[in-house]
Amino acid sequence: MLEVDDIHTYREHSYIVQGASLKVASNEAVAVLGRNGVGKTTMLRSIIGFTPPRRGRIAFGGCDIVGWPPQRISRRGIALVPQGRRLFGSLTVEETLSLASRSKRHASGSQAWSLSRVYDAYPHLLERRRHLAALLSGGEQQMLATARALVANPELILLDEPTEGLAPLLVRDLLSLLRDLKAGGTALLLVEQRVDFALALADRIYLMSKGRIVLETTPGALAADPQTRHRYLGV
Repeated sequence: MLEVDDIHTYREHSYIVQGASLKVASNEAVAVLGRNGVGKTTMLRSIIGFTPPRRGRIAFGGCDIVGWPPQRISRRGIALVPQGRRLFGSLTVEETLSLASRSKRHASGSQAWSLSRVYDAYPHLLERRRHLAALLSGGEQQMLATARALVANPELILLDEPTEGLAPLLVRDLLSLLRDLKAGGTALLLVEQRVDFALALADRIYLMSKGRIVLETTPGALAADPQTRHRYLGV
């Protein structure tokens, strides 16, 4: 579904992603792990079009999307749950979800994410549907940012630190939700600091260091390799 091939991305004059490559297949969850500042978020920004790479290829569904504006990439079927939530604080919960809502082309009505289905998954958002996003707690804002991606009914969701600000119970609920999404055919590309969360969700893991993918592995292999975890993750 997604193929990132040797991309090189700069943030102003800083050379951040230095020749990274990865793949995500349909119905697959892939995690990118690494210490802070190694280029994980910039790689997601490259894919969604916020910070296009200067060199390299990003193909989605066989189509090269480098240079496309973010809204076109979103319409093509990629959604982003950004680090820091990036919500419009002057909109209510329901306004946020209504603006992001889009029918899924390849799903039946029972499979598509509607507002009512999101409220079933996140009853707390139903209670807060008339509240401004700016007045929500950090955990509630993270829920809303995730729900905003769901109602776009994408084929691939990019998740940048989705457990940030969530209480342990909500982290568990998010893990269950993402597993269900994967089982339903939605591909996931995850950047996450909670290594245990990534190991519990991902089918494959890429380790990133100094702007490059240095290792592709499996959750089982990484869990059994404390030396590699300490070297690249500090845990």
